[in-house]
Amino acid sequence: MTTPLKGLKVLDFSTLLPGPYATQMMADMGAEVLRVESPSRPDIVRDLQPQIDGQSAVFHYLNRGKQSLALNLKQPQAVSIIEQLVAEMDVLVEQFRPGVMSRLGLGYEQLRSINPRLIYCSISGYGQQGDMAAKAGHDINYLARSGLASYLGREGQGPLPLSTQVADISGGAQNAVIAMLAALLQRQTTGLGQHLDISMTDSSFALNALAGPAALHSATDPVAEDHFLTGKGIYDYYQTQDQRYLAVGSLEPQFRRQLCQCLNQDGWFELPDKTLKPRLKALFVTQPLEYWQRLFADQDACVEPVLTINEAATSDLFQQRGMVIEIGDDQHRQIACPLVFSGRRPQPRSLAPRSGEHNQEILNDLGYAAGDIEILEQQGLFD
Repeated sequence: MTTPLKGLKVLDFSTLLPGPYATQMMADMGAEVLRVESPSRPDIVRDLQPQIDGQSAVFHYLNRGKQSLALNLKQPQAVSIIEQLVAEMDVLVEQFRPGVMSRLGLGYEQLRSINPRLIYCSISGYGQQGDMAAKAGHDINYLARSGLASYLGREGQGPLPLSTQVADISGGAQNAVIAMLAALLQRQTTGLGQHLDISMTDSSFALNALAGPAALHSATDPVAEDHFLTGKGIYDYYQTQDQRYLAVGSLEPQFRRQLCQCLNQDGWFELPDKTLKPRLKALFVTQPLEYWQRLFADQDACVEPVLTINEAATSDLFQQRGMVIEIGDDQHRQIACPLVFSGRRPQPRSLAPRSGEHNQEILNDLGYAAGDIEILEQQGLFD
């Protein structure tokens, strides 16, 4: 077992995707992650299809290896329990709108007095300050506000929705993990924690890594299909005879030459993109995907098949890389942790917990006896 974060304690108040994805990465790397969730307002991801033992496959993936404590945070005793937990925690992750945790008595300023070493990570759409801080949003809104969507898609058609949540995962979850690990490293020097403000829109704006600097320098905004990465050149997807697609990334001269040689069209190498691209389209559609896949399999031309998720999972690449794992007694298949440490990939410890599965265990560890827990239950703490 590779556990670089072994011993790290994380208190997770998040739901849906960004926060749970971040804390899943930390759990995979060995952190002890305790979910604090509402008994009456369940995470809607839990109810998605398909279901595995009463919880969705997505929920099991995002919350594997964690524990669950279900508390009604509006009950005063809940705050007392959280305060006891916080005293021993390294990191807290929350994803409410700005101000909600403070109103519950669980804001950063309130909890740092209990544990000055606490790293308190707030993930939100538009950040903790500013006129839009309290506004609702989803991934598509953050991409729209950041400028990323403005040059996404085909000319004359407008932006296209993406198949994965770039703002949530890259902007929210992964940047949160980076910031938390950086803050933990700094804590080794200062002895103090801090409040991290992770805005998914800020992070999405920063993802304009190539187009952004050029646009700010020239005051000219990119549009769809005006750049070699957005469809202006041959770097694109091409339909095959069987309605499948090839991804052609032959940008550099050596890859472009290899592409043309594989197609027995050496003379195409010198053609400008606007002439070469329609020829590639016309040629690729004459054969099925399997034909082109065999042709380019051993060639360094940067041409690859567009696979489905299940095709990718069963491909030699991910089988050899160990990117599909089996968890639990029923050997439930999941995507593995993508990080490798000295040749070893962290292995998740368990499927996701049921809501409140560890209530008694956690409260017992805090010193609550069975009778105390029964009284708390009667007072509605677990409702």
